[in-house]
Amino acid sequence: MPATIALTPKKLLRTGRSVWADAPHPQLSTHALKKSIRCDVVIVGAGISGGFMAHALSRHYDDVVVLDRRAPAMGSTHASTAMLQFEIDTPLTQLSGQIGHPKAARAWKRSFRSTQQLIAMIRAEKIPCSLGERAALYLAGNEMGGRGLKAEASSRSRAGLECEFLDARTLAARYGIARTGAILSGGAAVADPVALARGLLRKARGQGARLYAPCNVTGVMATRRGVMLKAGDHFIEARHAVFCTGYEVMKGMPSKGLTITSSWAAATAPHADYPHWLDHTLVWEASTPYLYMRTGAQRQLIVGGEDAQLDSPSYRAGTLTLKSRKLAEKTRRLLPGLQPRWTHVWAGAFGESDDGLPVIDAVPGMPHCFTVMGFGGNGTIYSMIASQLMPGLLKGRPARDAELFRFR
Repeated sequence: MPATIALTPKKLLRTGRSVWADAPHPQLSTHALKKSIRCDVVIVGAGISGGFMAHALSRHYDDVVVLDRRAPAMGSTHASTAMLQFEIDTPLTQLSGQIGHPKAARAWKRSFRSTQQLIAMIRAEKIPCSLGERAALYLAGNEMGGRGLKAEASSRSRAGLECEFLDARTLAARYGIARTGAILSGGAAVADPVALARGLLRKARGQGARLYAPCNVTGVMATRRGVMLKAGDHFIEARHAVFCTGYEVMKGMPSKGLTITSSWAAATAPHADYPHWLDHTLVWEASTPYLYMRTGAQRQLIVGGEDAQLDSPSYRAGTLTLKSRKLAEKTRRLLPGLQPRWTHVWAGAFGESDDGLPVIDAVPGMPHCFTVMGFGGNGTIYSMIASQLMPGLLKGRPARDAELFRFR
């Protein structure tokens, strides 16, 4: 018997006005679905995960179709701050205790390799997305102090990941930050997430992919022969379906260890006043909730964090002013003398997993259906990893690292 499930209703994924709302983005034309169609692979979701997936699979299959109930990159991607870093939210020392050191080290090293490959791919494909390479400064906080970070740095070094532990004196001398320690790593980057997602989709379309939006998928039927999606009065018949639906998770999808929460961010006007080293360095901290910051292509200061363990659009909207004030206060405490004045404040749904790793796997009980659930602070990197692993998964020849990202 075929397995049938219905997709979740449309959610309000973000509120406020993100800094990307005023960034210039070339238009990406879409089409309405006016008849039932067939294809090799259908990708549900045209955000950052769907963009990476379309870019990769359009090079392996002749006929790839991408669907989204919104315009491309107008869901959670529009709320992203696009810090492209290999560092997983769960420290290597902690992840080793959860899944064993060999697997934890493999996950971290895979994340590092994929980050470098992502940067190289954007440059090779000449995708205009304000890409800028950065170092990453991971500060001691209420979850891990200087001693813990020193042990973390040693663990990373043993795994072959280059980094430098900075004690309190060195940290203060270099960056003017008063914390008990920090880890400095290379190999990170920043980008405009909307421009990146749309650039990937544009490249995929150049390889023959078709993009339909708005197109609301309301039903899925999976059999041993293939997958049938229902969208309004029409159907999409495919050999395989890949669900890149972000925080709009399908009903019936295994969710053990996965949580939808909320996160806030704020940005200044261009040419803000901040230490020049921030133009070369991402900052985040080992705290709950943690603060992070990056700069934009026009020298905006972009700050985020203040995460809350609930998924409530009304709460996100009602606390924009409060959370933006807290982000400003934390920024001033971290970098005395800074007086950020926000021109953009926004909030969005955010996903977390117990181990900080994504899910990139076949959907249980749904033949030929696969999902990408890139929960965690480096979701863009997880989207890149998913695009690298999915061709093998679809062909029944999963790469060795695929085992790290299965449903837990």
